[in-house]
Amino acid sequence: MRIVSASDIDAALDFPALVDVLREAFAGGVHAPPRHHHTIANAAGDDQTLLLMPAWSDRHIAVKMVVVTPDNGTRSLPTVMGSVVLMDKTTGAPVAMLDGTRLTLWRTAAASALAARYLAPAEPRTLLVIGAGALAPFLARAHLAVRDFQAIAVWNRREASAERLAAELAAEGHDARHVPAGQLDAAIGEADVITAATLSTEPLVKGAHVKPGTHVDLVGAFTPDMRESDDRCIEMASVFVDTYAGALHEGGDIVQPIKAGRIARGHIRAELRDLVEGAHPGRTSAGEVTVFKSTGASLEDIAAATLVADRCGL
Repeated sequence: MRIVSASDIDAALDFPALVDVLREAFAGGVHAPPRHHHTIANAAGDDQTLLLMPAWSDRHIAVKMVVVTPDNGTRSLPTVMGSVVLMDKTTGAPVAMLDGTRLTLWRTAAASALAARYLAPAEPRTLLVIGAGALAPFLARAHLAVRDFQAIAVWNRREASAERLAAELAAEGHDARHVPAGQLDAAIGEADVITAATLSTEPLVKGAHVKPGTHVDLVGAFTPDMRESDDRCIEMASVFVDTYAGALHEGGDIVQPIKAGRIARGHIRAELRDLVEGAHPGRTSAGEVTVFKSTGASLEDIAAATLVADRCGL
């Protein structure tokens, strides 16, 4: 069995190819049952979340094991740690153990980029990245792979982290700047595409500040108690999700307004599979506000792991 490191994954993947592979996976051929979700008390800090995510295709079986530790940022460690075991579908023999932390960053960002193909404005000017954790640079690069942006703005509660990410993106040749901590609302009003990946339990993206035509990509808030958008943002938008199974049970941005009676289940226009299969056209007007809520799906893991295995000659 091959051990595939984070650097191996970085060398094997690029966003245009990965977005195409995810499109094929969402269109069919991958079986992805609901993930197992367990809360674990942590005497050393915040409670942790254990996720077990199986999936299988005609070629492989994969299981991702993830531990989410919210306070890992204080230890200079990623919030999400995990491993992916890839097995041969015919024999069950292990093919590879992949760095699940790195693979998750790539596939999560690629799923948002896939949704943006159908939902983002055709000629956006400014991308706003909310949050500056490990996922943030991947989200920025993924969105840049499907749309051309003239400028990138980065906001984070800890302003120094936003400054670092903006400098990193600027070094890659982009017009990137950080947004002062107290100016998030103004930055939201200027953005054409907003991508958020935080552990917030209070809304950050408020509908009152979102301008017509904006696409909002909500990647954090992976439990019912978290959220990154307020009720008005969800009410005013055409809402799309990666999977109904995940968003309706785990995504606080969807669960909370439904529970409060602010929206009904039918307010969600489609899931990602509907978009890639053409069952829903996605964005239908220039002034339409669109929201994509991502909670993650194991079919993304097996698709990404298979692409890595193929490119590594496994």
